Amino acid sequence: MTLRLRFRHWLGARVRQCRNYLNEIAVIGHEDSEARGFYAFGHGAAIMAPQGVMYNTEHIDLGEGVLVGPNVILSVGTSIGQAMIETPVVIIGARTVVGRGTHIVGHWNIEIGEDVLIGPNVYITDQNHSYRDSDRPISAQPGIESAVRIGAGSWLATNVVILPGSKLGKNTVVAAGAVVRGEFPDYVVLAGVPARIVKHRKVK
Repeated sequence: MTLRLRFRHWLGARVRQCRNYLNEIAVIGHEDSEARGFYAFGHGAAIMAPQGVMYNTEHIDLGEGVLVGPNVILSVGTSIGQAMIETPVVIIGARTVVGRGTHIVGHWNIEIGEDVLIGPNVYITDQNHSYRDSDRPISAQPGIESAVRIGAGSWLATNVVILPGSKLGKNTVVAAGAVVRGEFPDYVVLAGVPARIVKHRKVK
């Protein structure tokens, strides 16, 4: 091994150690100043580093023990400082885990129950674009908002999309890549695009 290659390995290891250390100390916990900018930031909750885009966090309620992974976007409204009709807009229940790269984008009301597992790169929103007027650009048309509910104890697998108006019962499983819209009962497995019930987990 050449001297140059040995130096590269040594330097690479130091850089990785430094990055891991910086990410560790950059975690936002309930005692950090950033936590005070939230509507509520429960004891034991944490937002891992590197953090994704977060704004209007004064309308976001994190329950106790919530764990938010790296690069998660938590946002409310469309612009920084936007006034909301009611608050909190986004509520994440105790002990819920939000996987890396997930987007939770609230405009009206998103409620995620306790003990929910959210996989990587999930997208949850309560607003969608409208396109009723064919003569106007879609970007110039008003959004359509409808509240979202995700029942306690549920699991949303990787790359799931939860669209406005979706209401999932407790202990729901949503298969990877599913696109969910509509209301579903407790104890079901959803899959597909659009998502449909493929299994009832509990016979009443």
